[in-house]
Amino acid sequence: MEGYIHSFESFGTSDGPGIRFVVFLQGCPMRCLYCHNPDTREFTDGGKRLGTVYAPRQVLDEILKYEKYIASGGVTVSGGEPMAQAEFVTELFSLLKERGIHTALDTSGCAFDAADEAKTKTIGALLEKTDLILQDIKHIESAAHKVLTGRGNENILAFARFAAARGNKMWIRHVLVPGYTDSDVTLKKIGDFAWNLGTVEKVQILPYHTLGKAKYEKMGLPYPLEGVEPPTEERVRNARRIMREAKENAESNAADKR
Repeated sequence: MEGYIHSFESFGTSDGPGIRFVVFLQGCPMRCLYCHNPDTREFTDGGKRLGTVYAPRQVLDEILKYEKYIASGGVTVSGGEPMAQAEFVTELFSLLKERGIHTALDTSGCAFDAADEAKTKTIGALLEKTDLILQDIKHIESAAHKVLTGRGNENILAFARFAAARGNKMWIRHVLVPGYTDSDVTLKKIGDFAWNLGTVEKVQILPYHTLGKAKYEKMGLPYPLEGVEPPTEERVRNARRIMREAKENAESNAADKR
C-alpha cells in the first residue's frame, strides 16, 4: 500500500490536541473558495499522479524522528482529503497505534458515501484506528455548500452521523467567512447539528484569513475571495457565543430525556 504525500509538518499546534506531526496528503475532490492549500488539491497533472510516494512504514520513520516532541500530542493526517486515501491512512494509523501514538483524522467527510457498501466498510476500518476526528462543516445548507465548495453536503453530514453512531470522538470546525458562512441562522443550525451528534467534544470557530493568497499568486491562479476581509472580532465572538448556546441547549435537552 502506497500513499501520495504533499508534505509534512513536524510541530503542528492547530490540528488537534498537543504538539502534532501533521501529514498532508495530495488530492481533494472539493474546491473550497477559501482553500489555503490549493497546491494540495489536484490528484493528477497530465495523467501523472501528484505527490511523493511513501509506504506507511516510511511515513512512520519520518514521524519517529520527532516522537519525543509529539508525546503530548500525536499525529494528524490532513490534506487534501485523507479519506480519498483511506486504506493507506488505515495502515499508517495501525502502525501508530502499535506505538501508542494518538491519531487524528482531519477531514471534510466528502469521500464518504453511505450507499457504497465497500467504501463504507473501508472508512469504518479507518475509524477503528482513529482516536479523534477533526471534521469541517463548511456550510449546513447543501445549496450554499455547493456554491462554497463545488459539492453538496449530504455525504458530509452523513459521515458525521456515521462516525458519531460508531462512538468516534469528534471536533467540529467551521471557517467563518463574512458573507458566506457567518449568518446567525447558519451558525445556529451548525451548532445544533454538531452538539446533538453526541460524541462532539469541541466546536471550533476558525476565522477566515487570506494567508493562502500568496500560493494562488505563485500558482498563477485567481484568488476566489478577492476583496473578502477576515471577520471582525465582534463577529467571531458572536459565532462562539452561538456555539456555546447550542451546546447548552443540547445538554439541557439530553437531561430532560433522562
